[in-house]
Amino acid sequence: MPHTRPTARTYGLSDFDFHLPPELIAQHPAPERSGSRLLDGSASTPTDRIFRELPTLLKAGDLLVFNDTRVMNARLFGEKASGGKLELLIERVLGGNQVAAHMRVSKKPAIGDTVSLISAPGHPEHLSATLLGRWPDADGALFRFVLCNDAGDDPYTLMARHGHVPLPPYITHTDSVEDAQRYQTVFAKNLGAVAAPTAALHFDEALLNQFDAMGVQRAHVTLHVGAGTFQPVKTENLSEHQMHSEWYEVPAATQQAIVDCRARSGRIVAVGTTTVRTLESWAREMGEMGVRAESTRHSDLPPISRTPFSTDTRIFITPGFEFRVVDALVTNFHLPKSSLMMLVSAFAGYEHIMALYVHAIREHYRFFSYGDAMLLSRA
Repeated sequence: MPHTRPTARTYGLSDFDFHLPPELIAQHPAPERSGSRLLDGSASTPTDRIFRELPTLLKAGDLLVFNDTRVMNARLFGEKASGGKLELLIERVLGGNQVAAHMRVSKKPAIGDTVSLISAPGHPEHLSATLLGRWPDADGALFRFVLCNDAGDDPYTLMARHGHVPLPPYITHTDSVEDAQRYQTVFAKNLGAVAAPTAALHFDEALLNQFDAMGVQRAHVTLHVGAGTFQPVKTENLSEHQMHSEWYEVPAATQQAIVDCRARSGRIVAVGTTTVRTLESWAREMGEMGVRAESTRHSDLPPISRTPFSTDTRIFITPGFEFRVVDALVTNFHLPKSSLMMLVSAFAGYEHIMALYVHAIREHYRFFSYGDAMLLSRA
């Protein structure tokens, strides 16, 4: 169930639908990361900008919070003993060379069956996957496999060598050298995502250095983005939607940076919806653990700890959600009927978001993972 406060109206799935001309779905990134367009929606009237203008919209003392997850080469191809084709999208690495994966196949193999996976050119090492069952339980949506090769390498090594960049379903080309570089942030660190935190793809080293020089602070969280981020919500009644689970961590240094930012009256600027999900999950989790929140001018922040805080989240942010941490948001344009459309509508106001999307379509902004960005302020 989403966490909500009373609102003037009840929203259903159809409220978050819109028509997007297919030609506006970006198939490739902009030639330069910071050369993409930026729709400044932080005020009531939208302003068309270039992303490298973002520093002019922030001030010294603000805090940019990034998701430093790193995308795995999580897509593997193979075939069953019968010759049928199979595709795995590895969502999580478990213990003992086991992985949890989505499986695309015409007829599922039986538990205990081993399928051959396609090795990278020049690496003929008998790569295979053995099906152990479903995950996380007998009714789970994912499948648990053991990955093996001749050398007994771990799943991360096998994915790095043989896997493909897990491009989103709306990008129609096969992964390339360009994708290996550009479907990854310049500060990607902690391996574990199957989708990029795409709002952060617009930042390059020159832009980050500019923020440092002007006194805008930076901090990082980690949320390993799952394939569920691309799944549309299917129930008109939003309270019936089952949100996917993602693992996150808020380092102790980031907790301190957030409190320090509040103390100097700076704004906490989340880069991407995954960062919003992380920060608001952290604040809410601490509250539900019985930790008293400290009331501040903008939000209720939980006390910080000397250790990282990590757990899984299924947070579902819809209009009426009470934000505790994030003041501003840099984000890309999202899929119709997606949970992320609901999140940005909750953050900046439903009517404002829908008006921004009308403007973006009219002005031919580029949409989705390789597309352009927006800057939003909390309503």
